[in-house]
Amino acid sequence: MATKQKQKSKKQKKASAERSPSPKEGIVMHAGASRNELMMTAKERGVKNFRVLNKQELSDVLKNIGDQKAVDAIVAGAVARWKSGWGKGKDKTKIKA
Repeated sequence: MATKQKQKSKKQKKASAERSPSPKEGIVMHAGASRNELMMTAKERGVKNFRVLNKQELSDVLKNIGDQKAVDAIVAGAVARWKSGWGKGKDKTKIKA
């Protein structure tokens, strides 16, 4: 009887270990996760340019961490948006002068 219980507990542990997401799969943050928490998680996962991502993009990247093409597309869009806003203040002052 005791051996059957030990075998069941070993099987349950193995099954629970199999159900846990692998590091390459996306993670689910709790609904009220702050942008800072999302940024720290993205940093741990090795996401490049995580500082220019907004909160929605960070959550999308962390959900799709296994799909590198999707992550690259989201990050590329955020970097392009960031670069488009860089240096416009100088252009406006030159036009007015």
